Amino acid sequence: MDFDFTEEQQAAVEAAKAVFAGVDLDAVPSPALTPGAVADDFDRALWAKLAESDLLSLLLAEEYDGAGLDAIALCLVLRESAKVLARVPLLESSAAAKTLQAYGSSEAKARILPGIADGSTVLTVAANGRTGHDSAELAVSARLDADDWVLDGVQTGVPWAHTADYTVVPAHTAEGRAVLALVPGVREGLTLTDQFSTSGERYAELRLDSVRIPATDVIDADGAWESLHQLLATGICALALGLGEGVLRMTGEYTSKREQFGYPVATFQAVAMQAADRYIDLRAMEVTLWQAAWRISTGAGGALPAAGDIAVAKIWASEGVRRVVQTAQHLHGGFGADTDYPLHRYHAWAKQLELSLGPAAAHEEVLGDLLATHTLG
Repeated sequence: MDFDFTEEQQAAVEAAKAVFAGVDLDAVPSPALTPGAVADDFDRALWAKLAESDLLSLLLAEEYDGAGLDAIALCLVLRESAKVLARVPLLESSAAAKTLQAYGSSEAKARILPGIADGSTVLTVAANGRTGHDSAELAVSARLDADDWVLDGVQTGVPWAHTADYTVVPAHTAEGRAVLALVPGVREGLTLTDQFSTSGERYAELRLDSVRIPATDVIDADGAWESLHQLLATGICALALGLGEGVLRMTGEYTSKREQFGYPVATFQAVAMQAADRYIDLRAMEVTLWQAAWRISTGAGGALPAAGDIAVAKIWASEGVRRVVQTAQHLHGGFGADTDYPLHRYHAWAKQLELSLGPAAAHEEVLGDLLATHTLG
């Protein structure tokens, strides 16, 4: 693979850095606060700036005012967003829009995609399922009834569901096929119940009781759910990398200023070795991320399907980001637990990312199955 980024990808990074430079970490909800103190909506002002910078439609074609870029470009932007804990559904909306463009009906694309670029239409995805080890489509059943699909089931831990225009809900048919339903925020039979994430954000439980969705708003194409899931998982790895880099930088600044016995604690061998170990974690997270993003962007072949590279990247992202924030807390001492200091927010977000779409163990199972299939098959 080629680790060099194109001019277009680099331009997206520069635009992202300019937008995220003004994010106020104090405005990020604190997991130490009561649920009632959590913001009801995402950062709309930041969302508008992303739209002005053409960063909401990176993956879409020019006919939808998009840049026609790939997963690598999106991951580069997500990496920058996580450094400041940007509270926007950039990953979910971008991935859902890309999937709709590739697999959706002409009617749904014409109605929904034009609003992605200017930020007037927001999409999210119910991708976590019942547990970290179960695929999300198993939580909801889908059946055809005349010209509609009828959905029944419960999806939990859905980010941004209360304020998104559509939630992409994976479901399974009686034949075991996976379909994706574009469920609007208000629909007969749909109930949204408040849930609160580890990071302190407002999530939702989606309860679907015979919710009817027109066939034009259901994606029934082979590979659609797999493609969406792979893009989401790779994007989470990018978020984990950016968050880890932000935390390590914060830790370096703190330990270089904090003195004991007249010397900065950063000069102590024990501190330097721990920081070096976490730097190695981040480099491993980075190389596995770009391998996965390159595979799904180019369709390049390999000994294993792209799912294998994505599983490896998610294993490193889950375990690596956990070690980074734990070491940061240790090296900050009691100061790291102070809720007036932003480190506790990073720690909570890291735990959320670690478990999103399944913990490391779930992806180890996926990787093991792939290895067994391709070794024995």
